[in-house]
Amino acid sequence: MRIPKLSWQRLLALSATLACTVLAVSPQPAAAADTWTAVGSDRARPLTESQGLTSIYTPAGSPNRYTGLGTIPLGTSSRGWNHVGDPDASPEGYYIEPYQSDSGTAKMFRVQRPDGTWAEYTHQLVPGEASNNSFDTIAPGGRWMVSGEWGTMTRLLVFPTPGQNPDTSPSQNLPLTATISLDHAVADIQGCDFSSSTTLLCASDDSAGILSGITKPLVQIDLSGPLTGTDVTGHVTALRQLPLESWCTGNYEVEGIDYDTRTGILRTIVLSPSVCVALDSKTWRFVRG
Repeated sequence: MRIPKLSWQRLLALSATLACTVLAVSPQPAAAADTWTAVGSDRARPLTESQGLTSIYTPAGSPNRYTGLGTIPLGTSSRGWNHVGDPDASPEGYYIEPYQSDSGTAKMFRVQRPDGTWAEYTHQLVPGEASNNSFDTIAPGGRWMVSGEWGTMTRLLVFPTPGQNPDTSPSQNLPLTATISLDHAVADIQGCDFSSSTTLLCASDDSAGILSGITKPLVQIDLSGPLTGTDVTGHVTALRQLPLESWCTGNYEVEGIDYDTRTGILRTIVLSPSVCVALDSKTWRFVRG
């Protein structure tokens, strides 16, 4: 059988066609996990800076906010909301604190609006939902909010952002609208924050190292798409162990996390063991790379 000769022009055209075909059918690669380097730390006060932290975008120049036992208003704790988690704030000026109570039937999100007024949004637990309310983080765009449950979990929870989403009201139950299904179990997530519309950075208090054998890890979760109120999936990667430095020895406790989109600085709280919790607990600062 005689094979016809091909000109170099035809060969180039066929090569280009083949390359386009391969690109069309090849799956998109998963997002590469970031690396984060510690660049310093500040002392974390155990009474008022021991649960969470967030950057405040509006008004400009506002100081960062922290949560702890000492930041819970008396009127809030007297009604049973005796634990506050890791808060978040949106560029549009909404600030949200997550609360839980010993009753175990509901969760509460305490919201400060851009005008400075406060409101409470209550979520009644659905079957199979844990009562823990460890954190909240507002997705870019402001319509959706992610929260988490304590323990070993294979999902995160998605709610309409209370106050900022026009479909929410303090007089109505805040509904669970979607979940983020994770491709690997995570343990004791204390806080997450969006670094992009499809990437979450999370602080885990995992002492067993269920992700790649890393204990107390910084975790990255890459979503299959931006949040729209429907279920998405998340690819989980343990990036590194968070710094464990203290004069005391024993069990550290990782707490909340914050990513400032204006500066690119990541911060997370690590409480020291034993009596050193009051002496050298730290809020660590990280930069990418």
